[in-house]
Amino acid sequence: MSLDLMKDARIRIFIGHYGSGKTECAVNYAMALSKLTSNISLCDLDIVNPYFRSREKAVLLEENGIHVISGARGHDANLDLPMVSPNVLAPLQNETTQVILDVGGDSVGARVLARFTAYFKPGDYEMFFVLNANRTETQDVTQVISHIRNIEDTVGVKITGIVNNTHLLRDTKAEDVLKGQKLAMEVSRAINIPIKYITTLEKVTRHLPTDLEGEIFPIHMYMREDWM
Repeated sequence: MSLDLMKDARIRIFIGHYGSGKTECAVNYAMALSKLTSNISLCDLDIVNPYFRSREKAVLLEENGIHVISGARGHDANLDLPMVSPNVLAPLQNETTQVILDVGGDSVGARVLARFTAYFKPGDYEMFFVLNANRTETQDVTQVISHIRNIEDTVGVKITGIVNNTHLLRDTKAEDVLKGQKLAMEVSRAINIPIKYITTLEKVTRHLPTDLEGEIFPIHMYMREDWM
């Protein structure tokens, strides 16, 4: 299954409800993109939740040629402060750099993006709303649209695509993904935002229809160790 991630705008932002799996999506996206191009920066902008952040996989990412930018004190969570590194500006300003921004949950986490809105011009960025229909606060159209609008109002720019990442971790089945797809389609039609990707474990992708809206994106569970 081949994905042409280079068709997306240079700056890709992953955002969504707490526990939606946006960091897993961001890390998988970066790893897949590294097979297509170089000069990639993944910026961990989550200053809300101290757990399951992309900086935890900095060694793996950098071994694959992906430059990781995290907190003002580096990747070490023991030195963590709720501050954004000024180094984030460099890849945003360098038009030869492919940028991935992993943002904290909901409109609270989205506040950190407001200082960078000058770089989010139409056509120059993608802001993907990662949707997990199994989360209690994103189980119906009204809830999802409310989260999207709150994020847009906070950041000052529009969501450009939906990522259906409906899952139950390693117990995910095709029917879980299709449940999320139904909700994603309802949201897409209600507010005219396309479904860009359907992210799920590779073993699950084999059981999905091939005519779904959005591209099927097989992912690995990088953020959770095998014992989790």
